[in-house]
Amino acid sequence: MKQHYNRVLTILTVLTFLAAVPSILGQTAPQPTATAGAQQRAFGGDPIQQLNLTPEQREQIRSIRENNKVERAAVNEQLREANRALEEALNSDNPDEASVEKRLHDVSAAQFAATRMRVLTEIRIRRVLTAEQRNILRSLQQQAMETRRERMQANSEERQKRRQERSRAIQNQRNGLGPLLRRRQNQRRPRL
Repeated sequence: MKQHYNRVLTILTVLTFLAAVPSILGQTAPQPTATAGAQQRAFGGDPIQQLNLTPEQREQIRSIRENNKVERAAVNEQLREANRALEEALNSDNPDEASVEKRLHDVSAAQFAATRMRVLTEIRIRRVLTAEQRNILRSLQQQAMETRRERMQANSEERQKRRQERSRAIQNQRNGLGPLLRRRQNQRRPRL
């Protein structure tokens, strides 16, 4: 049972990672953020422009995405519902292990469906690209991965630094609840 649970947990971790990795030609419309602009500047501009897509290629890609739009929305809704059901099962007063296992299986299946949809769409889009454009796309994806890796490392270092600062701050505290006050030995308070 424990091996099965560990195997499912490993699969979920991998699927979550794969689902979180944004694609250059992603499934959702990019949200305008400061980081998106910074990434575009770091990569030398808009990735779509760097691919030098022809109008025909743009139309084919738009068609591929439009054809999958309804199914993609249904898969994403299924994933949200499965996650919501798992949370409810975990947050119940007395969580039933069998119920949690079923919900976990549902989440895993929904994540698989979402990842499958994303990968199949990306395969269809890559078929539209020329060999040179695929090489450019790979290069852009490697740059994006390296940027994410660097950001994760910087965040990790920042968390480590904050932990060390907190640790130093409480070194002068006896139990972590208040400052250490010197005790006066052999002195009694005068009685009133």
